[in-house]
Amino acid sequence: MNLSETQIGALREILARPQREIVIVSHTNPDGDAVGSSLAWREMLVRTGHRVTCIVPNKYPYFLDWMNGIGEVVVFKQDAEGRAVQAVERADLIFCLDFNAISRLEILSDTIAANTTAQRVLIDHHLAPGPGFDLAFSYPDASSTCYVVYRLIEALWGAEAFTPTIAEALYVGMMTDTGNFSFSHLTPALYRAVATLAETGIDIPQIHNNVYNAYTEGRARLFGYAINRKMELIQQGTVAYMSLLESEMRRFKFQQGDSEGFVNYALTIKKVKMSAMFLAHRKFIRVSLRSRGEVDVNLFARKYFDGGGHRNAAGGKSYVSMEETIAHYIRSVEEFAAEGHLG
Repeated sequence: MNLSETQIGALREILARPQREIVIVSHTNPDGDAVGSSLAWREMLVRTGHRVTCIVPNKYPYFLDWMNGIGEVVVFKQDAEGRAVQAVERADLIFCLDFNAISRLEILSDTIAANTTAQRVLIDHHLAPGPGFDLAFSYPDASSTCYVVYRLIEALWGAEAFTPTIAEALYVGMMTDTGNFSFSHLTPALYRAVATLAETGIDIPQIHNNVYNAYTEGRARLFGYAINRKMELIQQGTVAYMSLLESEMRRFKFQQGDSEGFVNYALTIKKVKMSAMFLAHRKFIRVSLRSRGEVDVNLFARKYFDGGGHRNAAGGKSYVSMEETIAHYIRSVEEFAAEGHLG
């Protein structure tokens, strides 16, 4: 990714006025990249004299509870005191991190849209950013939003600006959004960024342990159940899918984030090129898609599930029953394969 000097200059000018009222928002079901980029960017802005509130639509996964500054993040869905609404109403600058359209905020969308005077700045790495941003740092070739934030901090304040707390938050997002540095966009520049973060003294093995080895017993048993009982292979074993109903998740005391990584597991099977996870919610089914190589699940998600994302990681929603959703998926995979998209 190449930062534009013109855009950097515009952002520098926006931030030149001290004590701005700033809100940072990220997407529904915030993950390590959303939370990490928000916390890092918040600390940097606070250190440079601004008043900043981080808001997420719903709760982040419990395995991120240890992160420095996480207690300052306002969860909109649980915000009985109205702190989020008040912060958005006061804001004269809104940073939108790790999503490409205001609609991705779901229950928070209307609150953000109601503030028509604040400047909006997008910092993201998803394809096809939507309208409504005054300034957009959108880099689909970046491995994570945390990497984009890293580059912005470096460009605006220099490498000496990275404190251990900022470095830790950025490393979480870089690590989780690359599957512990195993997915695409693993550039030499990314590893140089990791080296710079490591030089601040962060404990990388401990960060890994905090994120990947902090699940509940229920999550471990749910994973076993999903793999053993719910994983199906189609297309001569090259495409997989799993599904979980609300009743099944309750049986294993499901918590937000417990299904993280399930969709990736089928790709450990040598023949599998594409994998799907269907997770039932009260009003819809969330669809997660993963692939390897040239199989484009962003295209698949856009065409069949009104979603999108990246080439090898995308998602969407279904508003019919689980049985109908799976039948639609199987038919769609057959069509997708007939068009030559599965290789």
